[in-house]
Amino acid sequence: MHLRFDHGTIVLSDLPSGIDLTDLPGVMWDPRIGALRAPAMHHPALRDALDLRGVRYTDDLDRTTGLVGAWTEPELRPYQDDALWAWQSSAQRGVVVLPTGSGKTRLAVAAMARVRCPALALVPTRVLLEQWLRELTLAFTGPVGCLGDGQRRIEQVTVSTFESAWRQMDRLGDKFGLVVVDEVHHFGDGVRDEALELCAAPRRLGLTATPPRGPAADRLAELVGPTVLELSVGDLAGRYLAPFQLVTLRLDLDPEERRRWEHSVALYRPALQAFQRDCPGASWADFTRSAFRTEHGRCALAAFRQSREILSFPSAKRAAVTALLARHADSRLLVFTPDNATAYAVAREHLIMPITCDISRPERASALERFRRGELRALVSARVLNEGIDVPEAEVAIVVGGTQGEREHVQRIGRLLRPREGKIAVAYELVMRGTAEVAQSRRRRAGLAPRQSHLL
Repeated sequence: MHLRFDHGTIVLSDLPSGIDLTDLPGVMWDPRIGALRAPAMHHPALRDALDLRGVRYTDDLDRTTGLVGAWTEPELRPYQDDALWAWQSSAQRGVVVLPTGSGKTRLAVAAMARVRCPALALVPTRVLLEQWLRELTLAFTGPVGCLGDGQRRIEQVTVSTFESAWRQMDRLGDKFGLVVVDEVHHFGDGVRDEALELCAAPRRLGLTATPPRGPAADRLAELVGPTVLELSVGDLAGRYLAPFQLVTLRLDLDPEERRRWEHSVALYRPALQAFQRDCPGASWADFTRSAFRTEHGRCALAAFRQSREILSFPSAKRAAVTALLARHADSRLLVFTPDNATAYAVAREHLIMPITCDISRPERASALERFRRGELRALVSARVLNEGIDVPEAEVAIVVGGTQGEREHVQRIGRLLRPREGKIAVAYELVMRGTAEVAQSRRRRAGLAPRQSHLL
């Protein structure tokens, strides 16, 4: 019997007679070639099942070639060493949950150095692509490949954006023994999962500060492995992360803003409640798809968007931002907004550099470098600063609003927590009384609270 890699799948050919192998993990019969076929992610399970049944086979995916280059293994903090041990004890498959600023990349480099096999790191953004290339070049003496941002160099140690991996994994999926997925919470919902399905790497390490819950978590466990260690901001702040204060400022809409907001809510809430009664357990995305089909539903969605626009930057938030910028005139600040329109409004009003998807990469890199040097004292952003950008100089955050819940909040607060001598970070959250923002604030705080470490 023969196993070979073919466009992101494992083909099982020359099948032995008298043995039914159709129940092997992930396999289906392919009548076009008269053989069994399975997604490449099942390769380790297929080998185990064939060994258990005593079936003899040859395997084209047997990766025994040594790395061309040597690793310098980084020194780990105790919790990082615990995470690495937990991952190795879980058959080198699993997800490590650590807060922003706690050194997840360092942990991944240590895992690559321990395993010493061809490795692929997947990252969501071009900014993270550059950061990973820098870190791996410092730790590994061999060539480091790059897929993304106009580059296509494939080496035994390679970094790729999610998009490039998704496009090319049918050709690359048999070249690596370890795949590391940074910000792994982007997987598990079906959008990018195919990139991991088409990869045959038996060792898998996922990194995130904000793991998914529910069905997405179950799917992620299938693609990468279970959560092997989980620590929150509250577990590490003050010792390994900068101590921080989270201040919630509860503000009031003015009478005209309140009237407009209540009018918008009265238009969309009955439609949402009726949908929830008819479809219990359905998601917000399910509601929007359903609402788009009718004129009444489209009016409800328009009213919802209007209600969010009113809460995004009302007069009280505008005044609070002005006061806080003056209060911390000597500090390095990050202002987080719910959308780009609000980011540009803050930028115009206070002459603060915006960091948005509309800003070119060279201009954005220049602004971040000027911020690090102290030439710019503040930056404002809706989402670009949420993930991956390292700004240890930031001391104060003003969270004007958000749309992504607990995950976004943890990522934003994490921007402040890179430790520095004598640093105490402060985050201000602006919340409008008598609106859904109050309950959202309570839920977001849960992601920052200390929790018992989940360690397998």
